[in-house]
Amino acid sequence: MTSITTHMIEFPINAHSAPGYLAQPDDDQPHPGIVVIQEWWGLVPHIKDVAERFAREGFVALAPDLYHGQAAAEPDEARKLAMALDAQRAVQEIAAAARYLKKLDAVMPKKIGTVGWCMGGGLSLSTAAYHSDLIGAAIAFYGRPLTAGDTAKLKVPVLGLYAEHDHGIPVEAVQAFADEMEKHGVPHEVHLYPDTQHAFFNDTRPQIYNATAAQDAWQKSLAWFRKYLV
Repeated sequence: MTSITTHMIEFPINAHSAPGYLAQPDDDQPHPGIVVIQEWWGLVPHIKDVAERFAREGFVALAPDLYHGQAAAEPDEARKLAMALDAQRAVQEIAAAARYLKKLDAVMPKKIGTVGWCMGGGLSLSTAAYHSDLIGAAIAFYGRPLTAGDTAKLKVPVLGLYAEHDHGIPVEAVQAFADEMEKHGVPHEVHLYPDTQHAFFNDTRPQIYNATAAQDAWQKSLAWFRKYLV
C-alpha cells in the first residue's frame, strides 16, 4: 500500500482563496493530478476517503470544499446547501483547484482530471466543458448529463457511471447524453449499472451502496485516468 500524506490547504482563486483537502503519495515522485468533487453533502469524510484512495493508487488528489466549511448529515439540509450553491462559482473553484494542481512540482503531466459524484458529477462534466485547456479527462458518477449545447463544448474523454434506478436521472437522459457525445466525436464510455440506485458508490449509505457496482466503477475510473492522464 502506497504511503500518503494528507492535509487541508488553501488554494488561490482570483483575489481570494478556497479550502480543499489534498491527498498525495509520499514518495517525492511526480503523479497525475485530479480534482475530487463532493456530493451535495459537502466535504464529508467519505469524499476525503475517496481522495485518499486515489492517492494510494498514485494520484495527487485535491477535493475542494465547495461549501467552505459547511456540511450536511440530512437530505433536507444537503438540498438547501446544494440549492444555495452558485454552480458557476463552483466550476470556477474547481478550475482554480486544477490550476493549483498544475503548478505543483509533484504533478505531472499537466492535464488534470476531474471526478465527481451526484452534484459533483454534473460539476465534473461542466468544468470539462468550459475548461478544456485545463482538463485532460472527466468522470461523472451519476452526475446530471450536460445540455446538448454544453455537450458540444466537450473536448476531453468522458466516463459516465450511472444507476439503472435513478429517480433524478432517467435512463433515457443518460442515453441521450451518450448519443450527443457520439454525435460530437467526444471519446466516451457510459456504463449503466443494473439493479442499482443513485449513490451506489457511497459505502457510508448501506441501504443503497452496491459493492459489486462500486468496485467495478472504481476500477473503470482508475483505468480511465491512467489511460488519458498518464
